[in-house]
Formats: sequence, C-alpha cells, structure tokens
Amino acid sequence: MNRAWRRAPAAFRRRGGPSPWVPYLLVALVALTSLAGLSIRPEEEVRRGVADYVVVAAAPGLRWEDLDPQRTPALWQEATAGSVGWLTVRSAHSVTCPADGWLTLGAGNYAAWDTRSVSGRCPPAEPKLTRPDGIGANVDDQRTVVRNNQDRMPYGTTPGALAESVRCTYAVGPGAAIAAARPFGRVDKYAAELPDNPAPLLDDCVLSIVDLGTINGTGTERQAAVAAADATLARLLAARPDRSLMLIAGISESEPGSRLHVAIAEGPGWEGGWLTSAGTGRDGYLQLVDLAPTVLSALGRPSPEKLFAGYAATVSEGRPADPAAAMQGEHDADRRAIAQRGVAEIFFTVLAFVQLVLFAVTIPVLIRARRHAGPAGPPLPPRRLVAVVEAALIAAGLAIPAALLADVAPWWTSEHPAWLFGGATGALMIGGSLLIRLAPRYPRTLWPMAAVSAAAVLVVAVDLVTGARLQLNGVAGYSATYGVRYSGVGSVGLGVFVAGLLLLAGCVAQRVTRRWRPLVMVAFGGAGVVMVGSPYLGADPTGAIAVTAGVCVAAAISTGGWLTFPRFAWAALAGLVVTVGFAVFDLRRVPLEQGTLGRFLTALGNGTAGPAMQRAASASGQALLESPLTLLALIGALMLVFCQFSPWGGLNRLYGLNPAVRAGIAGTIVATLIAGVFGGTALGVSGTAAALAVPVAVLTTLRVLLHAADRTPPPGETDGPGGPSLRKSDEDPVTTTERAR
Repeated sequence: MNRAWRRAPAAFRRRGGPSPWVPYLLVALVALTSLAGLSIRPEEEVRRGVADYVVVAAAPGLRWEDLDPQRTPALWQEATAGSVGWLTVRSAHSVTCPADGWLTLGAGNYAAWDTRSVSGRCPPAEPKLTRPDGIGANVDDQRTVVRNNQDRMPYGTTPGALAESVRCTYAVGPGAAIAAARPFGRVDKYAAELPDNPAPLLDDCVLSIVDLGTINGTGTERQAAVAAADATLARLLAARPDRSLMLIAGISESEPGSRLHVAIAEGPGWEGGWLTSAGTGRDGYLQLVDLAPTVLSALGRPSPEKLFAGYAATVSEGRPADPAAAMQGEHDADRRAIAQRGVAEIFFTVLAFVQLVLFAVTIPVLIRARRHAGPAGPPLPPRRLVAVVEAALIAAGLAIPAALLADVAPWWTSEHPAWLFGGATGALMIGGSLLIRLAPRYPRTLWPMAAVSAAAVLVVAVDLVTGARLQLNGVAGYSATYGVRYSGVGSVGLGVFVAGLLLLAGCVAQRVTRRWRPLVMVAFGGAGVVMVGSPYLGADPTGAIAVTAGVCVAAAISTGGWLTFPRFAWAALAGLVVTVGFAVFDLRRVPLEQGTLGRFLTALGNGTAGPAMQRAASASGQALLESPLTLLALIGALMLVFCQFSPWGGLNRLYGLNPAVRAGIAGTIVATLIAGVFGGTALGVSGTAAALAVPVAVLTTLRVLLHAADRTPPPGETDGPGGPSLRKSDEDPVTTTERAR
C-alpha cells in the first residue's frame, strides 16, 4: 500500500499528469472549505432571567472557600438555588483593591480609584462623602477619579456609567457609594448601613447596591467577617422585592495577588446553572466588568454604547446541585490557578535551562558528525552517544505536549504540586520517547520529527475538541486569574500546535512530488486555521490569521527555491482572502457572539480601538521582559543560527534534501512571530514553538550530517556505524537526481 502510494504521483506524471492548474484549484478549494468551517456555528440556547428589581450584594475578598452550609447558611442557600461561577476581578490596576473593584462595578469597564500602586494589604474603600440633603450623597473625589481614568488610564473608562443608565440607584455602605455614584459624584439615595427593615429601601429604586463588608485576614478574623456578611445577606433576602434578581459577588482582592471569587445570580430564570458570558466563553466563569451589563440586561435596559467592556451573563446547564461538588475540593479552580502560576514559572525556566545545556552538549557531536575532506578529520561520534543525544532531543521536543497531558492528573491538590507535576511530565516524556524510538520506522531520517510533531498536534487538537480543559488553569495553558483568556487555545498551545502542524505537513509533503507539495501544506494549514480560529474550538482569530500567513509562506516555498516576489504575492493574496473572509464571518455575528477580531474591527470602526491597541502593546512589552518563554525563543533562535551558518551546522544540507521541511520551519517562524506581536505575548508563542521545533530540527540535522557521504545501500545492507541510514525514500527525488548529476 505505502509503496504504491509513493509511486502513484510519479506514474501519474509519466502518463502526462494533471493540468498544472489542478493543484492550485485544489488549494483554493481547501481555503474555501476552511472558511466554511470557520462560519459554522452550532445552535445554542441562551438563558437569561428578567427582573423588576436588581440587588447587588458585594463583599470584596469573598471566595468560594469561605462558604459553608453551617457557617454561611444564607450564602449557601443562594449558591444552591441560583447559578454560580468563578469571578475574575480584573481592573485597571494589577491588583484590584476594594475601591478599584467598586469603581469597576459601577463603570462596567476596567477602572482604578487612584494612580498609586499598592504593596501589602489593600486599603479599605473609604471615599469622602457629603450629605447635603439627607437623601443621597456626594462622592467628593469623583470628578478627579473620572479625569484620571479617562486621561491617564488606557481603557477610556467612564466611572458611573451604570448609575447613568438607570433612573434611580440606592447605595448602602461606603463601597456601594463608589459603585452607585454618577460621573459628577451624585449618589441618588444613600444609607450608611442597612436599616432594621430594609424592605422600603429595596422597593425604592430598581437598582440597589449593598456593601456586605470586606473579607480579609485569616482564621477566626476571616470567618467573623464572612459570618457578618452572611447575616447582612440574610436580612436582604428576607426583605427583597418580588421578581428581583440577587447578584452576589466578591468584587475585589483584599491583599496582594490575583484570586478567583464568588459570583452568584439568583432569581427567576437564574436557577441552578453555570454563569457565563460572551467575554469568557467558558461555563462557570465571569468577569467583574460583566456585572454591569448583566444588571441592565435583567432590567430590560440597553447598555450604554462604547462604555461597557463586558457582556451580560447567561446561564448554561450541567452544574452539580451541591455547591461543594461544583466549586470546592478537587473542583476548586482558585486553588488550581494559584498552583498553576508557581509551577508554570518553574517549569518553563527549567525547560529553558535544560534545552540550553542540551544544545551545548549537542554542538560537539554536530562538529564531529560533519564529514571532513582530509584524512586527518576527527572520527565520527560513537553510535551510543548519538543514540543518547537523539533520545534527549526527542524528549525535549515532547516536553510541552507532555506538560499538557500531565494536567489530566490533579497535581494541584498535592502538598508539593511542582514535584508531582514534574514527575508526571517526566514520565510522559520518557514514555513518548520510547514509543518513537521503538517504532519500526525510527531509522527513517524524518521519522522523529514527524512523530514528535504529530504528538503535539494530536494533544492540542483533542484538547480543543473536548473543551480545552487541559489548558484552562494548566501549567502549559493559561490562568483564569489574569482575566485575559478563559477558553480555546492559549499562547503555549498555539505555539506547539503551529510548530507541530507545519513540521508534520513538511514531512508529509516531502513524500510526494513537488507539484503536489503546496496542496499538502495548504490542506494541513486549512485544518489548522479552522482548529485555531473557530469560536467553538481555538477561539483565537488573531492566531488563525497568523497561521494563515505561515501556511501561505510554507506553501510558497515547499517546492524549493527562494521566496520570490511572485510567490510572496500569491501567498499574501491567499492570506488576505482568508483574513477578509474570516473578518466578514465574524462581523456578521451578533455583537455578543463576535470573537476578538470582530470586536476589534467594530471598535476600530467606532473609534474605540486605541485603548485595546495600547493594552496589547503594553502586554507584549511586559511579556518580552518577564516571561521565560522569551529565553526559550532566544535559545532556539541561536541554535538554528549555529546550525545554518556555522561550517559544522548542516541545516542548509537538511534544507537542500528536504525543502518541504524548510518550508515548515519558515512558516512556523512567520506564524508565531505574528501571533505573538498581535496577541500581546511578544515572543511567547515563538518560545513554545521553538521548544518543540528546534530539538527535532537539530536531531534531523545530526542525522543528515552523519550520512552526508552515504550512498543508497543495496538491499539487505545494514546501517552504518554512525546510526540509521539515510534512505532514498527520505530524500527529495528531484534534489537526489540533481546531486547525482
């Protein structure tokens, strides 16, 4: 079967072959099929309750670990009856203190109370209030706060946008006054504390915001604060109006660090589900900026145009009836996210160091592997040493796919999560290396590269198809506490997926004649664009555009030669068509269902895209300087430079024998650089791609160097002393003929 398949293109060519335009027509068909895949949307039922009144009861610092059926019966009752979720309390500051959380709640956009950075425990929310008439109140600093957020913050936030969208707002407590103040500082109605009979107060305005108190400290101090908040909530529940929605939230941190907090919505239409929104795309996750549009949506009022950054919450099914089974124990996403941050930094730092040492050890082997013209050249490296180096390079290439798989185990529940995660990852790396090494096709020159690439593609693709559960709060994924991504493919997954996809495509394309190689590259690339860009899989339109660009470059040079202007023009045109088509599909969706590309283009059209671009640039700069993935990218780039431009490198020889592999590497570089720049991760995507691609590229280069002077052995001849023979079927047919001449 395999021999017949390899001979088919050549036999087809001898019979006259197809028209020269057939491969290009098939390329166009693959591109159109990819666009059709991006436009497919499964039907989803959106459930969202409506109400005549909304009561927002907020407690800065409240987390799910604070709830207990005995100590907090009111909170537990609401969690059982209503819909629940993890709340990300991101604001305009890196640490969201109570005043920032209250202000962001009332603005519906990322806001900050002042421009000072916080070290240590957050200060309490204590605005300067005046009571000129005994009915409402004035927040004296509101005008300064509004000016700072609009002129000195990158979000263009208007504090008080929520209060401006309703006729009347009642605030109870100083923190609630910050959220309920209009842009000029007026709070419609205000009470310093909840009265004994709160029913008249809650009936007075359609929106009531109540400060349940700040939850901070540890031990008995924290339990006392939570108990006091629960008692206040119990009084609210006893006096709530009919057809009212209760929104309960832990709207901020109370100490340095980022955590996930409580979000509960209870009322008609909000029973027993997961809270989610179009901003997160993940069941059970909500952002602080989603609360303001949720309030207006429940009241049947439109959100103010261009002011809100969040989306109204909806309810999805499938939540366990017991809040403990849904939000605590092994399902405690906050605990997992905390462990993820520490272990991820350790893992990628160790990976960068190990790859640096591995490349340093491999360089002398590469130098000795090069065939010298004179008789005095150094001897070839021992076969056992070559085998050990190859095994180490395979294991290094499998590191990040193994780390993704390791998140299947609940390592974050251990007292030593880093050791448990490291052990699981190491075991998977060893197991994967043995499977590749023991495969019958291992002697083939391109087999290790193809096998490692296929493993990476398979791991990421299966994870995306099953809901990206391995990447959410995973070491080789993304943390929900950052408030940037909650679903789909992250920068780490995107890097290994793109590198694996294009290298695998290059290895497969090398098995067919030149005319058909662009089709192979585009076929793989089209599947990758759908996988990355579909809002129900990768949910990363920026990444899909980057993959398109990389695939176009790879297809253009997969037949060999340079990236000439006609090739570049055709590649750019194909990428532009796919990008425009994707943008059109995204813009045709309703605003709540648009991806990041559609939202960006919408913002560009209405003049509000500047803050988003500024945030992306700021995030890229921070990632460039702080992320260990930058170190991985630089180490990989230096190793590729050595392999290509040093007299002992041999990468050019690999490219000459396998131009489709060169195309895959070039496409990976283009795609990952574009994805990192426009995705706000700088060299993050390139670093993860390099962690997979560079070790297997070095391994393949070593094999080519060891057999640079080999000739095709006669049938039955054993492998040479340096390792596996370079088979004729692994070479480019045209290049082999030219070399023979």
